[in-house]
Amino acid sequence: MDWGMKNRLAQLIQPDGHCLFLPIDHGYFQGPTHKLEKPGETIKPLLPYCDALFVTRGVLRAAIDPTSTKPIILRVSGGTSMVGEDLAHEGITTSMGEAIRLNASAVGISIFVGSKYEHDSLLNLSKLVNEGEEYGIPVMAVTAVGKELEKRDARYLALSCRIAAELGARVVKTYWCENFEKVVNGCPVPVVMAGGPKVDTEREVFEFVHDGMQKGAIGVNLGRNIWQHDCPVAMIKALRAIIHENATVKEAQQIFDAESGEKK
Repeated sequence: MDWGMKNRLAQLIQPDGHCLFLPIDHGYFQGPTHKLEKPGETIKPLLPYCDALFVTRGVLRAAIDPTSTKPIILRVSGGTSMVGEDLAHEGITTSMGEAIRLNASAVGISIFVGSKYEHDSLLNLSKLVNEGEEYGIPVMAVTAVGKELEKRDARYLALSCRIAAELGARVVKTYWCENFEKVVNGCPVPVVMAGGPKVDTEREVFEFVHDGMQKGAIGVNLGRNIWQHDCPVAMIKALRAIIHENATVKEAQQIFDAESGEKK
């Protein structure tokens, strides 16, 4: 691995081997997502506590302070929307040259294993990896499932993650599931957990993040369960304790309660 690749990965994955990525790329297919209508304002109090920001080039340019030194993972796939025919019909939307100009530490792309567009999305990943390796930029593959949430089981996610790793992704983002160790154990590159839809209580988030970390994930790429929460700073501080301080679910809940001023 060249120095540039090692250095960019070191910006993303902290010395303890763990990471907390904050995605705000939802608008590329959802439009003005609730509480992300003004992304710059939403993330301002959260930036000190995340290890990297996952964002599109448009929002990066329009809403992120260029004096910030927070590492950027650039979302480079898209071309579909929630009102379109099929979310899986994505293409590469941003060149590697653009990623270099924007000083990205990594790029991210979705793959849709098992969909009608599986072949296209996997070749998109392969092409991006080829370009990334040439310039020393790591690629994070996102094992997306479109609208078919029932696919989130260990067998499917293990398949998707392994394929992403085989095609050269340096990091894989996937969903937590029951028997998550089967997903991690079958993937030879680091795995980070996605959040998915916002859940009912913060404790549910702490529980699946803690379980995933114990079973081998290196961290999370959580968005809505943080910035859509009524107490987003308390959420990200509690999650950071699980990821970087090996806090238990109970300890994370105590941190959340103290930060939010709530007593449960």
